[in-house]
Amino acid sequence: QVQLVESGGGLVQAGGSLRLSCTASGFVFSRYPMMWYRQAPGKERELVATITSAGGSTNYADSVKGRFTISRDNAKNTVYLQMNSLKPEDTAVYYCNAAWIVSLYKYWGQGTQVIVSS
Repeated sequence: QVQLVESGGGLVQAGGSLRLSCTASGFVFSRYPMMWYRQAPGKERELVATITSAGGSTNYADSVKGRFTISRDNAKNTVYLQMNSLKPEDTAVYYCNAAWIVSLYKYWGQGTQVIVSS
């Protein structure tokens, strides 16, 4: 079955960096665009970044553009989110997913917590 396992979160000071990873299983990872989302306390889940199946094109929310970089390694079934110049408002639980998984299964992994202190 589909499984998404996020890791790499933690506590970091403002201005610092973190690299998140998400390893997928149960489907042909290389066929699908992947996304990173985040959900801050008391807020709706929001889309942060998207990458196409081969990794040739990416897209970012305005709030993270220029600071975050999404990438993927299809040989490892893994998508990454490099987060630089972190701000307290980046504090959230971060999730990876694919649109078809959300639509068909409404499945989400456990996410990884990022806390940015000021």
